[in-house]
Amino acid sequence: MNATTHKTESPETKVANTVDLKAPIPRSRFVVFLSLVVLGTFWDLYTKATVFESLGYPGGISPWKQTFLNSWVQFRYYTSFNEGALWGMGQGYTAMFAILSIGAAIGILCWLFWFRAAKSLWLTVTLGLVMAGTMGNLYDRLGWHGYEVAGRKMFAVRDFLAFTFGNYHYPIFNYADVFLVTGAIMLAVYSIFLDLPESKPKGKPESKT
Repeated sequence: MNATTHKTESPETKVANTVDLKAPIPRSRFVVFLSLVVLGTFWDLYTKATVFESLGYPGGISPWKQTFLNSWVQFRYYTSFNEGALWGMGQGYTAMFAILSIGAAIGILCWLFWFRAAKSLWLTVTLGLVMAGTMGNLYDRLGWHGYEVAGRKMFAVRDFLAFTFGNYHYPIFNYADVFLVTGAIMLAVYSIFLDLPESKPKGKPESKT
């Protein structure tokens, strides 16, 4: 008959075998996060303003068209307003999406700097991209771009990146959407591959007897 012995851990050992949530966040994480948010938001708003001023709105089409794969893929600019979310979902619920965007921004800041997720460089970059996308589209949903259509102020997101795959017209999007989708993919990768160095606890694993 085998007897199983249980090893009692001291408080010091327990602390060593868990991630130290009180450990300071490297200053570089703040720089990386802030840089991504500022540069990403600037690029999104700059490209929206430039394209819309050049082509008009909505329905302005670029005079040029880029083709790939023997013209199966086509790309051009096409100005459009989106009063919903990604891929045109939830049309007419701009106010709700604006509130959700504000809540998401607060949640990102809490996760990174209150719950110490910023100790992970991967998560810092991921959430920096998500925040940039959130801020770019929130700016539009609040109507700060100042555009009007038929005398009605548009509380809607400006989209202009238009792709066609064969006969399928992919929903028009913008760079904020690119940042959001990229961040979502990176977050999924982080969640699936739990063996990333940043996700491993500190200390040696407990030996079994």
